[in-house]
Amino acid sequence: MRAPVLPMFPTRFVHLEEARRRFGSRVERMGALLGAGDPLADAAVECLSDRPADERERWVDQALHGDPRSLPAELRSFRQTLSALPFWADLDRARRGGEVLLRTGFFGGIVLGFRSLVAGYCSPAGNKPLAFSGRLREAAPRRLSETSRFVSLVYQPGSFAPGAPGWVAAARVRLMHAQIRRLLRQSPRWDASAWGEPINQVDMAGTTLLFSLALVDGLRMLGFRIEQQECEEVLHLWRIGGWVLGVDPELLCATEPEARVLWELLEATQELPDADSAALATALLESPLHEARSAEERARAERFLPVAYGIGRYLIGDRHADALGYPRTPWRFAAPALRTFISGTGRLVGRLPGVDRLALEAGIRYWRRTVEVGLAGREARFELPRRVSHG
Repeated sequence: MRAPVLPMFPTRFVHLEEARRRFGSRVERMGALLGAGDPLADAAVECLSDRPADERERWVDQALHGDPRSLPAELRSFRQTLSALPFWADLDRARRGGEVLLRTGFFGGIVLGFRSLVAGYCSPAGNKPLAFSGRLREAAPRRLSETSRFVSLVYQPGSFAPGAPGWVAAARVRLMHAQIRRLLRQSPRWDASAWGEPINQVDMAGTTLLFSLALVDGLRMLGFRIEQQECEEVLHLWRIGGWVLGVDPELLCATEPEARVLWELLEATQELPDADSAALATALLESPLHEARSAEERARAERFLPVAYGIGRYLIGDRHADALGYPRTPWRFAAPALRTFISGTGRLVGRLPGVDRLALEAGIRYWRRTVEVGLAGREARFELPRRVSHG
């Protein structure tokens, strides 16, 4: 009797026998989704492909802000679909999820940069669309600021109500991803047999977990007490966000156990970080050094760099930190002490009336200031790129 013929998956999808023992039929489904894109957004971008760049942007603005009736059917369908949130979407619950991050202020920013973004870079196939953009060192500060802007919009109250700033930003990012996917399909450098579809469903679902489960886990590692209900409110926020971003509904997790299974399956079926992972992480952590405009700023950045690597190592773990080439600085021992301090302080001040409101207001001010400084007065519009690097 012949053994059943198993489907061919991209070579990025590894350790499958062990994964099948742990996760069963989910492995085959995930393998298939590595080849799946986003038909709705892909069609919208395709209808824009022969238009000049300025006209494309006007049409996108009209589709998201104005009357789309004069636009091509693909853009009208995109707007109509995104304007009707799914039945399960609860914006009040999503607001509470957003407040979980906002209350953590500066520390939320640390976890976003040193854990969430870096964990995304650790995927040696998922990082390829970003690595192909080139100019890793020069683009790192802008990329961090734009991500901070996007996250700050998403975590605001009512962010995903149709027409709200978070909804518009997510819709634009979805179209931006579709444009990158279109361009990479045409690139001779893109190896579909190795990496699957560019910005595929699995990688998009992983991104929603980076900004929800992985971020919550990082905050817990720093000593913040986040209960399962609060974690699931964060997940609900990104369940809506993932839906707007075009993630297949079956990959949108409603509970912490569901999200943890998906996260563990993602980690179990990918290789360790590669050279592109290391280049992206180094560019991010060392960006203050390269952005320094004076000897004083450079000296300050040099003093902070061992701290960044130490906290970064703690937040992503030694296995990935070693693969990324992080140095083992003494500051890695400071993070557990910081955890003890934050945990103890939280228990003390948590009993004071009104402290959550004060923390939330301070967090909103922090994110607003972080984005203003990072973007230097420029707007993060998430425009459709015109090209990707072929070098």
